[in-house]
Amino acid sequence: MSPFPVIAIDGPTASGKGTVASLVAEKLGFHYLDSGALYRLVALASEKRGIDVKNGHELGLLVPKLLISFKNSQVLLDGEDVTEAIRTENIGLRASTLAVHPELRSALVCLQRSFCQSPGLVADGRDMASIIFPDAVLKVFLTATAAARAERRYKQLIAKGISAKLSDLLQDLQERDVRDSSRGTAPLLIADGAKVLETSDLSIDQAVKTVLDWYQSEIL
Repeated sequence: MSPFPVIAIDGPTASGKGTVASLVAEKLGFHYLDSGALYRLVALASEKRGIDVKNGHELGLLVPKLLISFKNSQVLLDGEDVTEAIRTENIGLRASTLAVHPELRSALVCLQRSFCQSPGLVADGRDMASIIFPDAVLKVFLTATAAARAERRYKQLIAKGISAKLSDLLQDLQERDVRDSSRGTAPLLIADGAKVLETSDLSIDQAVKTVLDWYQSEIL
């Protein structure tokens, strides 16, 4: 049983769950856990160390050696600001590939749960509600069509001056969805008791308000 209230938000790649979760946390004054960032950090660290993405054993052993911290909007790995480095498409793909290993996922469980501190936590990822925080006060499965998610990712990349092809992004998202949903350990799924929030036609503000309203109804 988590000692403090947890809002667990799961969903597929580029569904907007990170943006929604961070804004909900800000509104409530809660801590925020971007679990996807942890996998991206492992992806970056393992690439630097030359560890093969197929070597689940070595990836699991790597986790306790990493010094990870989140400060304001920065993500630090071993004291280095890697906020932008972990958001590249290459690292995202590598993270999705290595996330299938049960040894790695097991190593990250304790780390993820350690983020549950006073006064509460908003956690987003693939298995926050089903595996990491099964007793969360509110469980949300936030999703959108693959086409809508690809278009959002395309606009994000273009805004950053990164060239991208919409059709390639769509194919990549569809392949990640299959990989995330079909893996043997902690597959992406709608947890028991989770509320589904379809955001294809919602603004960020509308999605945030919906989650906050759901949370208020749970604690009243």
